[in-house]
Amino acid sequence: MPPRPDLGPKPKLGYTQSRIARAAELRLSSKEVAALAARPDAGAYVIGNEMVIAKAGEPADPLFTMAEAHALGAPFVNVFLGTLDGAGRFGHGIDPKRAEELKARNDLLVTDLRSIAIRGLVAQDHLPPIAQAKAMLHWHLRHQFCSNCGAPTEVSQCGWRRDCKRCEGQHFPRTDPVVIMLAVKGERCLLGRSARFAPGMWSCLAGFVEPGEGIEDATRRETKEEAGITCGRVKFFDAQPWPFPTSLMIGCHAEALSEDITIDRDELEDARWFDKDEIVLMLKRQHPKELFAPPPVAIAHHIIRSWVEDGVSFD
Repeated sequence: MPPRPDLGPKPKLGYTQSRIARAAELRLSSKEVAALAARPDAGAYVIGNEMVIAKAGEPADPLFTMAEAHALGAPFVNVFLGTLDGAGRFGHGIDPKRAEELKARNDLLVTDLRSIAIRGLVAQDHLPPIAQAKAMLHWHLRHQFCSNCGAPTEVSQCGWRRDCKRCEGQHFPRTDPVVIMLAVKGERCLLGRSARFAPGMWSCLAGFVEPGEGIEDATRRETKEEAGITCGRVKFFDAQPWPFPTSLMIGCHAEALSEDITIDRDELEDARWFDKDEIVLMLKRQHPKELFAPPPVAIAHHIIRSWVEDGVSFD
């Protein structure tokens, strides 16, 4: 058995292990949540569509008092995220144009969540609640009208539901399940490249789970559709909330039963097999052709690294 490669300490998977208690039972009591918001220990994450606002620093501080959040911009909605050690936490959504205006302030950092996570611009504990707030506020921006009758909807349950007064429809936020998989055959794995990737980056294949479809079936279907590879057994690895905009990435390893690649050019720019030695160089950013794997914030990095370090058994 080849020696285990030295890739250093395992990084934390991004947007996971939130310390916030969601306290869903409080969403039915606007008075209790309002009381939490009025306390001096309440905090809010301020987001304008794709932009997250934080106090400039190293690291930047994305948590504002409620008064500070309101001073940055009037909210189109405030979402109750839950509590942290009893203190209320909220997502404060401001107009995207206002977020752009705030970029001119030297005391603030205004940038997208991907940059914040990849560059480590805020403390790790802030990433899960920012992701939660961003996903919820994105939903509110795009669901202001009833999908049943077209009438305007109103916020209820402290930001966790929108109600239509005309047809009495109730609308709840949804999470889109996405399978993201590493097909493996012996000592090789299959990676692909999307045209939107940074130059040199290769990653796992991925695709949305369709209605009436299980995780294993979606994994096999997407691998076949995108790269022409037939897969057999599928093994669940881990899952990650992915707030771009509201997905749940379901990580898997898949047993490849074929080798000949047929690329769907509408989905992928390229796809090919990599051996473990080459993957190690990509994870270490030492590949002679400057190829690299996704950053540790993404579940794809962990799926790939797990196979390199520990292998995968489909027994």
